[in-house]
Amino acid sequence: MIKNSTTILIVVAVSIGSIFVAGCGSGAQTGSVVGALAGAGIGQLAGGSTEATLIGAAVGGGAGYMVGNEQDKKKARAELAYVREEMHYVTVNMTNSNGSVSQVRLRKQGVGYVGTRGEYYDHLPTTQELRPVYGF
Repeated sequence: MIKNSTTILIVVAVSIGSIFVAGCGSGAQTGSVVGALAGAGIGQLAGGSTEATLIGAAVGGGAGYMVGNEQDKKKARAELAYVREEMHYVTVNMTNSNGSVSQVRLRKQGVGYVGTRGEYYDHLPTTQELRPVYGF
């Protein structure tokens, strides 16, 4: 009983410590480390042998890798979608009559640009063209 309790305490301590260390890698790396440690602990509890611990670690590591890898893919797709969306916008810094600067965000549409108030420009507008609408 004491040997089994010691093994459980070691697995729990290593698992908790590894969570903090593994946080620096990718989701797949983190998932495989955490999954392997959790699987090892479950394998030890369920089977009580080295073989069960190793099988649990292998299964947990593989499952953790798959979950983390899918999270990495989802994050990469979201970042790519954000970059693609941002490519359609341009920001013009407009100096106001009092010297302050206002930023006007325009969306590229066809060959022209649309302002946030719905106005359309057939070219990239200058500060002078934007001042009547957005400046003071």
